[in-house]
Amino acid sequence: MFAASAELMYIALRETEDSVNLGLLSSIQDGQRKGLGCLPYYLGLTPLDYVNFGQITKVNPDSWNQFNKRAFEQGALRQELLDMRRDEWIDLRDLLLANRTDDNICTIWLADIVAAGCLGGDHLWRDLGFASRTQLGYLMKINFRPLFMANNADMKWKKFFYKQLCEQEGGYVCRSPTCEQCAAYDDCFGPEI
Repeated sequence: MFAASAELMYIALRETEDSVNLGLLSSIQDGQRKGLGCLPYYLGLTPLDYVNFGQITKVNPDSWNQFNKRAFEQGALRQELLDMRRDEWIDLRDLLLANRTDDNICTIWLADIVAAGCLGGDHLWRDLGFASRTQLGYLMKINFRPLFMANNADMKWKKFFYKQLCEQEGGYVCRSPTCEQCAAYDDCFGPEI
């Protein structure tokens, strides 16, 4: 029954032409398998969602452990760090979910994964294991269009999310009344290298 429901979800994804999200999710998982990024073992998903993710993407989510023990060990440590910063993860996830383009399961999973990636210390696209920032921009455009449209100055995504949380008065403190006056302006809007 479980496999049948996953198969129905997989067909629904194809019928809604969501193969792009499947590609993005596969790219994130491939990056994790290669030890790239900062995502925990379950990518920021619940264990059950991670199993469903594996069935929908047609990848055995546990098969890579035998090929990359280091990534597995790092993933466990990163899960502990995510658990310690759970409130922050929830704030980020809620921001993404409030601005999602649709209720597709992949979009919901991507909110969980992107929120987990925000807890890393590098550029978000790198923390997600992407090859370029372009992939992250595409993910945002497809799945979180209101945020994509609001980021009209092309602010770095992680900085942009925290700025949004700051503007919502969610307890995150902005360093300056406007971005133009902020000493970290180049960090937020400069080129990503």
